[in-house]
Amino acid sequence: MSEAREGDKIPVTVLTGYLGAGKTTLLNRILSEPHGKRYAVVVNEFGEIGIDNELVVGADEEVFEMNNGCICCTVRGDLIRIIEGLMRRKGKFDAIIVETTGLADPAPVAQTFFVDEDVQKVARLDAVVTVADARWLAHRLRDAPEAKNQIAFADVIVINKIDLVSPAELREVEARIRAINPYATLHRAQNCDVALADVLERRAFDLDRILDIEPDFLVAEDHDHDHDHGHAHEHHGLKHYHDEDMQSVSIRLDGDVDPAKFMPWINRVTQEQGPNILRCKGIVAMKNDPKRFVFQGVHMMLDGDSQRAWRADEKRESKVVFIGRNLEEEAIRAGFLACAA
Repeated sequence: MSEAREGDKIPVTVLTGYLGAGKTTLLNRILSEPHGKRYAVVVNEFGEIGIDNELVVGADEEVFEMNNGCICCTVRGDLIRIIEGLMRRKGKFDAIIVETTGLADPAPVAQTFFVDEDVQKVARLDAVVTVADARWLAHRLRDAPEAKNQIAFADVIVINKIDLVSPAELREVEARIRAINPYATLHRAQNCDVALADVLERRAFDLDRILDIEPDFLVAEDHDHDHDHGHAHEHHGLKHYHDEDMQSVSIRLDGDVDPAKFMPWINRVTQEQGPNILRCKGIVAMKNDPKRFVFQGVHMMLDGDSQRAWRADEKRESKVVFIGRNLEEEAIRAGFLACAA
């Protein structure tokens, strides 16, 4: 019955991005647009968010009810305590959005949803969304390791302020992003005018969409769409940016894996290489199991669950992805393939 259980959990979106990239613009839209959903937004500071003080709810200074029914509260202390408090409020939320500070590594926030059992019972990490500034991202990637972590960590990346760069500069920014993280879904935006459905409730760990996108396929697809033939070759060159310290490893295995081999292996890899693994995720066909086993991890923390049954028209295959620094790619590849049933 875990399918229903997972489905009942409140999806949590972790929103990250460098200072000035446009996170606040996106948050203000979520808190003011008439989207008919009840979102709880947990922010670091009310300062930047356009909150009208008339909206204070009762004596609880940490929580604001917005005109459109959304709730906004600040991270004052422990995120786990805040989420548990939100869950006790009357009227459930459609989703919770947690903003991280512009300089922060999103990992500790994401890890909250693996660590605390009470939180795990009611909430699930839905996706990590990073807002990136089209004009300044390349500089940030050079001088700020946090910016690179935010890109590597993301499931969805909103490339904002595209009106401030040329088409060639935009392609270059996208190529730099792909070198660090080939699997995130990219959206181009001005003033964060991305559809909220593209960033919220993505079910990023129902991994169908992500893992079906092989990086090479992306290169080919982007190349075909480039009608400016004068730059096609140069553009093709740009697409092959290599990031010296970030890698992504994607492995596919036809057929089933043996759970007695796979479980110890995935635990060992995350323990041994955990500090270097920013994210890992996968869909695995376990021998004699009609359901798909889906897992995700942040550093050394893993969370996995049997989700829906394999469909008759689906090929039973297992796919895993690791994104991180200085990964031992060959060892990871060999280890996973050795788990075949």
